[in-house]
Amino acid sequence: MAERRMIWLGLALLLLCGGFLAWHLRAPYGFILELRAAKLGALICVGAATGTATILFQTVAMNRLLTPEIVGFDSLFVLLQTLLVMLLGGVGLAQVPGALRFALETCLLMGAAALLFGGLLRSVSGDVTRLILTGVILGLLLRGMAEMLQRLLEPSDFAVVQQAMFATFGRVDEAQLAVSAVILCLALLASLRMAPALDVAGLGRDTARGLGLRHDRVVLVALMLAAALISVSTALVGPITFLGLLAASLARQLTDTHRHAILLPSAAIIGALILVAGQFVFERLLQRQSALSVVVELFGGLLFLFLVLRKGPR
Repeated sequence: MAERRMIWLGLALLLLCGGFLAWHLRAPYGFILELRAAKLGALICVGAATGTATILFQTVAMNRLLTPEIVGFDSLFVLLQTLLVMLLGGVGLAQVPGALRFALETCLLMGAAALLFGGLLRSVSGDVTRLILTGVILGLLLRGMAEMLQRLLEPSDFAVVQQAMFATFGRVDEAQLAVSAVILCLALLASLRMAPALDVAGLGRDTARGLGLRHDRVVLVALMLAAALISVSTALVGPITFLGLLAASLARQLTDTHRHAILLPSAAIIGALILVAGQFVFERLLQRQSALSVVVELFGGLLFLFLVLRKGPR
């Protein structure tokens, strides 16, 4: 049953992608299709990466309320953008080659995640709770530093930083998109190969170790995969905090399974569905240019409050 639902989700995504590309298509067909394909690719990559990363993170954290952004990815990205604008200025930053800027942002985000995950897990012997608490404090610290530095910027430079604080799919570089797609595919394949180990890791550290699983190693690899996925998607379009929570929660509800071989691809498909459907409604049906990320954050925040306030096991 779960496999059949996953297949239906995949078919729905394919149909929606076809509608996104072909809706009211006019000449010049090649040019318009190229623009739409680049935007569609970005929507799929970001949605799939965020959904997969959230399932990985929730499994090792043993908590369905958490998302990878809780460890400060969004705050680190905003601080990085602020520092780049302070050093280069708004005009100077615009002159930096897109590929170089993308590589720099991705490497810095992944490097920070490697230091946090690797160093902290070794020092606390796999204490994921302390890792999460440290990430929350780190996120608050980075956000406070970014806000302090933003007060020193000129209004025109601050506008550049403010624009980077919200995810946008209208300025996606095709070379960056290609690199992101390759990293996404490799991370998804690695996650699927880990699916049986993740099923056992979800039972808890003591139980997993009793069954012979090298739990700390599995947790570290899963967290690094999540870090890579979130780093790439954030560097590509900007931060979307609650998209992963929406995708992961819907994947668990619709598939009604604990098997990661089903959960991981289902969350990836649903994450892509949310973004493609939202962009299709805003751009094609309503003829609006509203920021999709704002709407996703609204519904994701409401879902987060519902999950926190409802009774019963999480």
